[in-house]
Amino acid sequence: MTVNPPHSTGSRGVSRRGFIVGTGSILGSAALTAPSARAAAIPTAADAPVADGAQVPALVIGTGYGGSVAALRLAQAGVDVQMVEMGMAWDTPGSDGKIFCNTLDPDQRSYWLRTRTKAPLNYFLGYPIDKDISRYTGILDAEELGGITVYQGRGVGGGSLVNGGMAVTPRRQNFPTVLPTVDPDEMYGVYYPRANAGLGVGLVDPNWFETADCYQFSRVGRKHAQRSGFPWTFVPDVYDWDYMKREASGTATRSALDGEILYGNNHGKKSLQQTYIAAARATGRVTVSALHKVTSVRPAAGGGYTVVMDQLDTGGDTVATKSVTAGRVFFAAGSVGTSKLLVKLRATGALPQLNGEVGKGWGDNGNVMCGRANHLWDPTGKLQSTIPCSGIDNWDAGGAFAEVAPLPTGIETYASFYLSITKNPHRAEFTYNPTTGAAELNWQTAWKQPAIDMAKSIFDRINSKEGTIYRTDLFGAYKIWGDHLTYHPLGGAVLGKATDNYGRLQGYSGLYVIDGALIPGNTSVNPFVTITALAERNIEKIIATDL
Repeated sequence: MTVNPPHSTGSRGVSRRGFIVGTGSILGSAALTAPSARAAAIPTAADAPVADGAQVPALVIGTGYGGSVAALRLAQAGVDVQMVEMGMAWDTPGSDGKIFCNTLDPDQRSYWLRTRTKAPLNYFLGYPIDKDISRYTGILDAEELGGITVYQGRGVGGGSLVNGGMAVTPRRQNFPTVLPTVDPDEMYGVYYPRANAGLGVGLVDPNWFETADCYQFSRVGRKHAQRSGFPWTFVPDVYDWDYMKREASGTATRSALDGEILYGNNHGKKSLQQTYIAAARATGRVTVSALHKVTSVRPAAGGGYTVVMDQLDTGGDTVATKSVTAGRVFFAAGSVGTSKLLVKLRATGALPQLNGEVGKGWGDNGNVMCGRANHLWDPTGKLQSTIPCSGIDNWDAGGAFAEVAPLPTGIETYASFYLSITKNPHRAEFTYNPTTGAAELNWQTAWKQPAIDMAKSIFDRINSKEGTIYRTDLFGAYKIWGDHLTYHPLGGAVLGKATDNYGRLQGYSGLYVIDGALIPGNTSVNPFVTITALAERNIEKIIATDL
């Protein structure tokens, strides 16, 4: 079962019950075990590219959470799997000896085919901080879709490469609004625990937390939340907490304590490269082709599907176009990638029997960011871990769950920073524009206002209690809210609407959606554990009945 976020018993009196919130099952004193032991260095993540004309039993488009689950379980069932990934393998160090670059000093590795960075927090003290970079197939895509910028991971491991690793299971009471056609008993009894185990979810040591310099920002966030009457809770993460302790003690190379997160983490974080993908590759049945972008899927004359893809170089140019025949195809390109591709395939006649629900039900998980300016007696610390480990829960009363987030500038800012997930009800739709040959999203900037109002249910009260104000220098000049973005795109091929109740696309046997596109716009918390658990549920059914 999932434990509801508790009211803390005081600054140091966090209950064991509060400590284990959101893991999907009651954990013992040890962290859950991942499918394979974490390697000392990031393993090789890609193989020789798939050949033109190849025939494969199963092809997975994308290497994020859903695709990695599908690949592992198919391989364990004896099926050979070809995974294709638009981004790089991220298995080769750069000239600085590191695979990933630092958040405070981004270079060409930071962004997907941009010539200037576009950081989520792109102002400081009211001045813009983005910088020019070389065009490269970097790790973070800041994709501008109408009225919103969607941040997505590009590389083998997808979003697991660039997120903060907060592995949160929704409270069970909220689940019927997350996935109304799915049995919560099976999710909380089987698939959430399986996902947490597969992802290697662990929990910060609460005693170490109380004295760690790098979590002073989180302790200040706790104090302010509790004094205003809000429940504050620890949340699980996929970071290696023993490694974090060694970083803090100076016995391991700093990673989370060196500002590494937004553009990848070189050491401590257990991304999919170290968990599901490593386990899938260890079966000997899974191969990965990086820098391959799927452009078409259509029924093949002899059965199965013809999948056309472009092989890219690191400048984003096409160096080869390939056609592969696949017995089954799993769409796992992320909510945006899967939705755009399916909308295009339906409109252009490649898959004309896809139903009218394809492209609908897309949401931003209610994401909105803000900062608060604290008093001088409430410093948040110049050393801040990039890995969040706590949150403020006002979901029932105000429709918001706020991640107490770091602001790792390397200097004392006296600022508290938050990423809120809210009950924003607005849903957008992808449609195909034949003039531009691209899928477009009809999100409206004004649709963020409910999310702002819900976040204000927390922070207006804290500011009133503490006598503090909002920071107005982090997202522009005199701009309080980071309401221009989402880290958590969801929907576009909703379960039970665009697909059946297990992700089978309506109208086509052997085509499946298995990623965040299945979830209708909101999970009430950070979504990747739910994406993983749903993929575990769906692929188990597909293997049992379709293969």
